[in-house]
Amino acid sequence: MELEGSYLDGRTAIRQRVVVHTTRNGLEITTEEGATFYWPYEEVRQKQRFGPTGEMRLEKGGDIPEALLVPGSLFLSSLHWAAPEMVRRFHDPARRKARTTVTLLAALAIVGIMALLYFWGIPGLAYLAAARIPVSWEEHLGQAIVDQLAPQGKRCRHPISSRAIEEILATLTGPRRETPYNFRVIVVNNPGVNAFAAPGGFVVIFWGLLDKTQSAEELAGVLAHELQHILYRHSIRALLQHASMRLLLAAMVGDASEAMAFGLEGARTLGALRYSRQSEEEADAGAISMMLSSGVDPGGMITFFERLKKENGKSLGLPAYLSTHPNLISRIERLKLLARQSPPPSVKLLQKYDWVNIREVCRESGK
Repeated sequence: MELEGSYLDGRTAIRQRVVVHTTRNGLEITTEEGATFYWPYEEVRQKQRFGPTGEMRLEKGGDIPEALLVPGSLFLSSLHWAAPEMVRRFHDPARRKARTTVTLLAALAIVGIMALLYFWGIPGLAYLAAARIPVSWEEHLGQAIVDQLAPQGKRCRHPISSRAIEEILATLTGPRRETPYNFRVIVVNNPGVNAFAAPGGFVVIFWGLLDKTQSAEELAGVLAHELQHILYRHSIRALLQHASMRLLLAAMVGDASEAMAFGLEGARTLGALRYSRQSEEEADAGAISMMLSSGVDPGGMITFFERLKKENGKSLGLPAYLSTHPNLISRIERLKLLARQSPPPSVKLLQKYDWVNIREVCRESGK
């Protein structure tokens, strides 16, 4: 049988539309460009039973696997006809019983949490929830927020700038072999000097901030810092702390529909969010470490903050990115200390590009 789905190659965050055929021994996958490859059932694992839209996530490969998203019910139906002996591999009835038990235990846990809420408070509960919710739930919440912060019509989609930013992201995340996130960077046509880390692997960059950078290394520093907020789960934790009890409980039980409904409120919360000093220090240290392990010069991150600080001294107001990332002077000194013992950079980002052109094409495509 023929199914339509989406394919992630494990190297980039780009989703490719594909056609999937279930055969006796495996899955035959054909891309829109006509390329065809084969996944034997023995090498395929089921990562997620069903998402809120009925999708099933299948993966193949090692630390950063390839992923395939297909309609769950249709896939199981076609598998029943093509390879019935494989149905239990992807839809074990024991899982349903286990899920009922987990749901019951979760309900009892919620009652206990409500009883202890008076003593722990929302921040403590949010910390516990953020550490335990599935990445798929984070992705639904992040997608809903990004749809509000960066609607489709306001995104910068110029192929040159998009490819350049993807290359920076790939360089930064290449050495990380164990991460549950498919990172995505979205540039939105907004003159504000700002950037956000949304749950689930999304980073939103305002064009105004991109325009302030003078090199790929400077943007890499911003991206590395925001990626740390995602990896440390600062974003999801802070959002849950500011969210309603309804969303907090939805996170505990994995109710993705409630996450999608939180989009507008989450976008407003994220826009005014100030991370704690501890979270900022963790993100700074993690960013420097990420750049060093990638062979990228961390000096770009320091230079960017120093320039914003200097420009701010000539104006009356703080850029949004500085107002939500306070203690700039102490942060710059700490960054210099972290980078002081770094070896010479081994990677020069985007040598084939003119950074001025990268900023300009994004400006032009966003209008």
